Amino acid sequence: MASPIKVCIVGSGNWGSVIGKIIGENVAKSERFDRTVSMWVFEEMVSGRKLTEIINTDHENVKYLPGYMLPANVVAVPDLLDAARDAGILVFVVPHQFIRRTCDELKGHIKPSTIGVSLIKGVDVGLDGLKLISDIIREMLGIEVSVLMGANLASEVAAEKFCESTIGAANIAHGKVLKELLQTRNFRIRVVAEADTVEICGALKNVVAVGAGFCDGLGCGGNTKAAVIRLGLMEMIAFARLHCKGPVLCSTFLESCGVADLITTCYGGRNRKIAEAFTVTGKTIEQLEQDMLNGQKLQGPQTAVEINRTLKLQNLVDKFPLFTAVYQICYECKPVSEFVQCLQDHPEHK
Repeated sequence: MASPIKVCIVGSGNWGSVIGKIIGENVAKSERFDRTVSMWVFEEMVSGRKLTEIINTDHENVKYLPGYMLPANVVAVPDLLDAARDAGILVFVVPHQFIRRTCDELKGHIKPSTIGVSLIKGVDVGLDGLKLISDIIREMLGIEVSVLMGANLASEVAAEKFCESTIGAANIAHGKVLKELLQTRNFRIRVVAEADTVEICGALKNVVAVGAGFCDGLGCGGNTKAAVIRLGLMEMIAFARLHCKGPVLCSTFLESCGVADLITTCYGGRNRKIAEAFTVTGKTIEQLEQDMLNGQKLQGPQTAVEINRTLKLQNLVDKFPLFTAVYQICYECKPVSEFVQCLQDHPEHK
């Protein structure tokens, strides 16, 4: 009989802690997985105590997921290599801007047979152009990587309100193992093979949500917000067709990772919330992130930077006016009052 699979969660913020809650409860009832789950926690002091000590003693991440108990079998570990030692499954859930640094530390210490799954919503653009986060993990660690994306506001998943999610797995057998690890009665999962499309959806919907937040701050109303969602979806599909290695099926956008995640993020979530505050207060994105997110990181504006860099390299900026407007408003002092103009002049209407 095969040894139980050890699971390590790489990250312990809001979403990482919610996933830790799910995984801890699932492995306690399964013969396939080791009963102890390691969760790498970036050590910090909270009210005079180490965060790892609080989690391991009180079984609550009081900074990033207050009010929800973590299973006792989820063990907070401050050293990344200790947490990941002998792991058969690595669940990556750190802000996308930290993934290279994290993989650098893990490089050479991970078994080739280990399965990775990325819950990270973002992309990376370097000298070689755009890279998906899963590609970075795959190339740096030499392991197979799937992704999980969906309409999953962390607070609602923690409260066990019903929702769906999507696993994108080129290796469907790996996808089924991950589904067993992650699915619950109220967190239902479908596995699809178009992993690149699933991941692109997870990154780009945050940019669209920033636009939705601008609409809310401007008082534009429901019709305008619906237009932002539709036009944003069209730009997501167009961008995916340019940058995904495999086929881009319209059916994938009907999964939870696509239109469902786009809708819920445009009506809730931190990207919409911060963008609305940006419009109303005139504060910078960085100021609002510091004031409102309690140490969490905002993904939408940073992803807009990466997307804009990619589009400039390809001379395609004018083809994606919504993505471009979000970037320009956040970082190039374009007046937020001009956001609606990018919708009025969108090439979808010509």
